Order: sequence, then C-alpha cells, then structure tokens
Amino acid sequence: MPTRPNATSALRQDLRFAHLQSGARIAWATSGQGPALVRAAHWMTHVEHDLNSPIWRPWLERLGREVRLIRYDERGCGLSGPDDQPLGLEAAVEELEVVIEATGLARVALLGMSGAAAPAVAYAARHPERVTHLVLLGGYTHGLMHRQPSAKALQWHEAIVKLVELGWGQRDAAVQQFFTAQMIPDATPAQARALNEQQRLSCTAERAAAILRARVALDVREWLPLVGCPTLVLHAQGDGIVSVELGRELAAAITGARFETLASRNHLPLAGEPAFERFCEAVGGFVAERPAVAQGSFTPRERELLGLVAQGLDNLQISAHLGLADQTVRNALSKLYATLGVEGRPQAVARARDLGFG
Repeated sequence: MPTRPNATSALRQDLRFAHLQSGARIAWATSGQGPALVRAAHWMTHVEHDLNSPIWRPWLERLGREVRLIRYDERGCGLSGPDDQPLGLEAAVEELEVVIEATGLARVALLGMSGAAAPAVAYAARHPERVTHLVLLGGYTHGLMHRQPSAKALQWHEAIVKLVELGWGQRDAAVQQFFTAQMIPDATPAQARALNEQQRLSCTAERAAAILRARVALDVREWLPLVGCPTLVLHAQGDGIVSVELGRELAAAITGARFETLASRNHLPLAGEPAFERFCEAVGGFVAERPAVAQGSFTPRERELLGLVAQGLDNLQISAHLGLADQTVRNALSKLYATLGVEGRPQAVARARDLGFG
C-alpha cells in the first residue's frame, strides 16, 4: 500500500502492471489518499520518473492530500510496452478501461488533460456507472484535422512532426526546448530542464511523432452529449498549445459542466504559480462532492433493495426476503453502493434513509 505523503516523509507509490488485449503491458501507479482519481494517460509520461520530476512530484504531493491519484503510461511510453494497435481514441479508451479494471474499484473520478481529455470523455459516456466525476484540463472536442485546417496550418503541423522525428531522442536537443517553451513558457530553469528530459525519457522519436499525429485526429463530439456525471472544465487563460476558447467550447458541449479559467500561460499549472494551488483546490473540492442521486434514478429492484438496506437488514435477511442467493445479493449491493457513492453498509443505510427509503 502507498504511504500517505506529507511534508516530512518520502513520497512513495504503488507501481503495478496491467495488460491489454494485445498482451502489451500498461504500467500504472497509485499515491495519495482520498477519493480515487484516475489520470488518463497524456503525452510525455513516465510514472516511475514522476517521483523525481520537479514538474510532477509537486502534483503528486499536493493532489495526494486531496485524492488517491492513479496514473499510467500509455502504450509505448514510460514503462508501458508497445504493440501494433493504431494510436487513437479506441486505443486510448482501451488503456483506460484496463487500468480501471485493474484497480478493482467500482467507481472512480477521471482527470483528462490536453489530448487525454478525449478518452476521458469517451469512457465517461460509455461507462456512466463507473465514473463519479469528470475533470478536464486544457482539452478540446476535436483536433486540427477535423477543423478544416488551412494549407499553412497543415504545413506547420507537419514541420513540427518532422522536428520530433529528427531531434526528439537526443539529449539537450533544441527540439526539446522548442516544445518546452510552448508548453510551459513561465517555467523556472529547473522545470524547463525537467520537461526537456521528460520528453527524452517518455518515448522514442518515432512514437512521439505517431502520438502527435493521433492527437490532431481525435474527435469526441458524438460522445459529449452522453456525459452525465458532474464535470469540471479548467483551462489556462494564456494557454499557447490549446487556446482557452477550445476549452470553453468543450465545457459548453457537456450538459451542466462548470468552467473555470486559470491565471497562467502554462499548458499545465506548475508548482510556484497561483494557478497550481487553485487547480489542486478546485479538483480536490470537486471530486469530494457527493453526486446527487434522485429516487427516480433507481430500478424497481434497486428501490426494493434500498428499502431493505434502510431497515438495517443484513445480507442473509435480504436474501431470504427477496428469495435470492447470497452471492447475487452481494453483487447487487456492491453495484448499489457504487451508485450511492458510499463505502460499506453503515454509509449505505444512512444514505438510503436520507433519500427517503425505509
């Protein structure tokens, strides 16, 4: 089990592996305490290296006070293995599905950052029973290739891909600094060096170029109206990678989504700037909120089960009352607890009574 991070103890994580249908391994790690928040894999990750990164270690330490952060490397990056599956939305959603199943958790909150916003949205739409909250940072609804790009925009994109192919894996290459300057223009020298090194460590030049091409082809517009969980969309006001207007477009496409701009020019908030603390506060507070559950959202069988739970009956009594096998009741209660957002019988009894059952 991971230790709880604090100011005086070393930050530790629980590192494990899951496997895709292709057999490729996916490295995933957990740290922190609180409600589970799964960070969908974004570009340039290395879950083991995060502990030593001036960029990501502060994230783990600060968010770890609010949530149990679960993160992983996408296929072909960090400690995860490659396969021949074409990169894109379906591949990214498969990775997310595999990791969430590996955690053994019935429900989790999701964090989708930048290009990882798309698979987070798609997963939340396809598996509403598994997602309590959705947080999106610096995301977009559809990439460049679906926006009728001009010839100049296409040439610029291809030039960037070529730069990656030629200079990505070299130590201290100017290509790395080019990306760092765009992503985190207000970084300290140490943070800039860390992102330069993260690029080199995360994946090969060939994989980085493939990821770039896959990101601009993403499109989740068909899934956005199907997102039903509480959603928070955050975006840096001066983001030079994904404009803040695309963040507003994303929030407007999800029913009831809350939108907030962060006072930063960095694509992701960095420790030392006010936007970083605001981001952590917003995410921690939002994920801790208990989703509203109305009586009308339950099936007739679930309503009957809730009434018995509210009366304080145990599993054997419920089994006898409903004429069901004990294991069937256990499975039904596990699903019901996930829907209620509770852990264990005492919380379930209190929640059922709050909803007027029993």
